[in-house]
Amino acid sequence: MLLVLRIILAIIVITLSVYGLVSDNHDIYPYMSLFLGLMILVIGISEFKAKRQAIAIMCIFISVFILFVAAYEFLIRY
Repeated sequence: MLLVLRIILAIIVITLSVYGLVSDNHDIYPYMSLFLGLMILVIGISEFKAKRQAIAIMCIFISVFILFVAAYEFLIRY
């Protein structure tokens, strides 16, 4: 379940970033940050399940920071 969710989120992040680079559209960067934060959160949860707490805690802190930045971008742009 988590592996499928991680793959789906990775595909969404890659698609949004490639689209942003090709079209030079900067309006999708908050969405890309949101999905990137969710993907790293899923990675952190799967690391907790694999009993690798140090990596899991680091991933969760990074995802919280990225989600905070994404929320800030949403508030500033919209």
